[in-house]
Amino acid sequence: QLQLVESGGGSVQPGGSLRLSCTASGDLYSSYSMGWFRQAPGKEREGVAVIDGDGNTEYEYSAKGRFTISRDNPKNALFLQMNSLKPEDTAMYYCAAGPFYSGLVASDFTYWGQGTQVTVSS
Repeated sequence: QLQLVESGGGSVQPGGSLRLSCTASGDLYSSYSMGWFRQAPGKEREGVAVIDGDGNTEYEYSAKGRFTISRDNPKNALFLQMNSLKPEDTAMYYCAAGPFYSGLVASDFTYWGQGTQVTVSS
C-alpha cells in the first residue's frame, strides 16, 4: 500500500510562484511513474505533469515552460515548481503514482493523495 501526502499549496497573485511537494510512504518503487493532476470546480481532473521512473517528463500544454516536475527517489518525494502562475491555474492539485506510464492519463495512476489547493488571484 502507498500513501501520498501533498503540501505547498496556497494563495498567490498572478505571476507568482509555488512549489508543491508530495511525500510518499509505503511501497513506492523508483520505477513507478508519478504525476501531478488538478481539478477546478465544475471541471474534469486533468494531467499537469508526469515523470516516469527514468526521469522522462511530459507536461500539459499550458504548463510547458512554466512548471517543472521533479522527483527525489531516496526521499520518496515528488515536486512541482510552478512559476508565472495564472488565475486559470487555480485548482485542487493531486499527486499520483502508479506502475504504468502512458502520459497524462489519470486512470493509469493507482495511488492518489488528498490534494492541496492552489488559488491564483489578485
